[in-house]
Amino acid sequence: MNTIHHTALAPAAIGPYSQAISAGGFLFCAGQTPLDPKTMALVEGDVGVQTAQVLKNLHAVLQSAGCTWKDVVKTTIFLRTMGDFAKVNEVYAATLGESRPARSTVAVAGLPKDAQVEIELVAKLP
Repeated sequence: MNTIHHTALAPAAIGPYSQAISAGGFLFCAGQTPLDPKTMALVEGDVGVQTAQVLKNLHAVLQSAGCTWKDVVKTTIFLRTMGDFAKVNEVYAATLGESRPARSTVAVAGLPKDAQVEIELVAKLP
């Protein structure tokens, strides 16, 4: 049975999807953009500030399912430009600490609300 996970500590879905779904022992988190969950507005700042907000949003979703960064097995990072890779990587590494999930990073033509970064992930449920 699939379970929908939702927390008010992360932005509400801006379309017909869930923040996360658990199925088969895993948590599948929808991509998070740098929206402030209280205002639903894009946070102001460079890609580092936006990445920190994305990771904060994902952490809230992880916690809603009883997971931590150590449970994450795969992330996918979407960037508006690969020129932001080093800064995003710096914030990502500082946030995840010793966790080293498998990861893909791709540049895309555009992201919702003109965000500079979006990240999705898969975690193993504890």
